[in-house]
Amino acid sequence: MRALITGGAGFIGSHLSEALLDAGHHVLVLDNLSTGSIDNISHLKGQPRFEYFIDSVDNEPLLAELVDRSDVVFHLAAAVGVKLIVEQPVHTIETNVHGTEVVLKHANKKKKLVIIASTSEVYGKSTDVPFREDSDLVLGPTPKHRWAYACSKAIDEFLALAYWKERKLPVIIVRFFNTVGPRQTGQYGMVIPNFVCQALANQPITVFGDGTQSRAFAHVHDVVGAVLKLVGEPAAVGQVINIGNTEEVSMRELAERVRELSGSTSPVTFVPYDQAYEAGFEDMPRRVPDLTKVKAMIGYEPRHSLDDILVQVIEYFRKK
Repeated sequence: MRALITGGAGFIGSHLSEALLDAGHHVLVLDNLSTGSIDNISHLKGQPRFEYFIDSVDNEPLLAELVDRSDVVFHLAAAVGVKLIVEQPVHTIETNVHGTEVVLKHANKKKKLVIIASTSEVYGKSTDVPFREDSDLVLGPTPKHRWAYACSKAIDEFLALAYWKERKLPVIIVRFFNTVGPRQTGQYGMVIPNFVCQALANQPITVFGDGTQSRAFAHVHDVVGAVLKLVGEPAAVGQVINIGNTEEVSMRELAERVRELSGSTSPVTFVPYDQAYEAGFEDMPRRVPDLTKVKAMIGYEPRHSLDDILVQVIEYFRKK
């Protein structure tokens, strides 16, 4: 198989590149390095089945050529991270909506399978936990930029499913729930890398809000493995599928576990959302997936516990 990965120099994209190469496939990476890093794929350079292009999906002639050369397109290129979303809402909306639009347009010409990376953020402020793929989406008001990301990714999903319904373009939408692991950066507000770096430096571990908000974290290897199985599953086409873990932890508990596992003496401090992001910032109290659909479809079971993830991330940053 020849695979194109947009955003392939990003955290998830680089792990996906490795997995595809290990399985004997050819990988084409397109990334403008706006949030990805060349360091993430530097160890892949020189492999005969690996090519990379430092450019954007906005370069439509190049994108069209790479899509034509591919059997499947993994569309991971997007603006990500709460910090980036709050600070650059125009960039967030334009990157996510327009990028997906051009990928679908060019894939449709040759009916190439497209895997759209979406997010648990689309569930918004829903309290119907665990979140099912057919659950209602409950977004906040438009003046609160925090919801721009969720809305832009929901539009991506609507557009992809419209291409499937109207034009028979095969698409699979995967909603990632807090994917973490080695190589993830805390630069754009990712919580575990930030906690780990603070703990290793014996600086205060800063928890935003009161720390009662909870998340469920999935190891990137579990997530990538699920995505690759879905590519080979005909029943996945035209579907929206949650991928994640169900081991729920509060941010207060997470900070304490990071401190314990890293042997840190850092105090845990709490920063109001208004100071961390912007006035009136809203967060989701819980974010946990219902994995019934993906389990039935491909037998998915997460193999890494939260402690497994934290130990690996701590070791990664210690070496770095």
